[in-house]
Amino acid sequence: MLSLQDRINLLEADLKADPPAFIMSSQLPFAVFRYDPCAAEESEWRVRAEVQKLATRVQNGTGQRVGVISLAALFWKSIRESESIDALVQLERDHGFEAAERQVNSYLSDEDFQTLQNLLIEAAEAQPAGTGMLFLTHATVFAPAAYRISSLLEQMSGKLKTPMVLFYPGTWNHTLNYMGMRTEDQSMGSYRVKIYGRE
Repeated sequence: MLSLQDRINLLEADLKADPPAFIMSSQLPFAVFRYDPCAAEESEWRVRAEVQKLATRVQNGTGQRVGVISLAALFWKSIRESESIDALVQLERDHGFEAAERQVNSYLSDEDFQTLQNLLIEAAEAQPAGTGMLFLTHATVFAPAAYRISSLLEQMSGKLKTPMVLFYPGTWNHTLNYMGMRTEDQSMGSYRVKIYGRE
């Protein structure tokens, strides 16, 4: 199994290629970098630090700005702008955590609210001129089941041309398994997306 640093090295080489070597489809210029936040050597804090260093190296090596978008920030923005955090807290008090989690999923997925898809498009389009690629981080915010990350790739197909890398917290067992907790996630391979950390 490749170490975290080995996977970062492979991703970095592909990011520095022109065009980025992980792009398999112009409709979906995505890659997924899998790491296991439950493994000491791949902790969330270490990966966050490595992502920032990787962004700096790629920017210096390519001359293109690398934007880092926090999915956690978009998560909370969706809740605030869909209804309010106070309303969600009250729902959990009255009906329990699972009801609140279902409501958050509606915020993130239902076009009647501020969806994650729309917020990501806005965040990408708001990046400064010269941004050549985007890193999506803080995906642990959706645990345990507020949002199925694999659906984000389906929704983003054809929506953005800027190459993106999703830093995916989870394990690999013939498919991506979000946070090592879920077995129903479908393989991203069906979307022709390169995954670093399939082993």
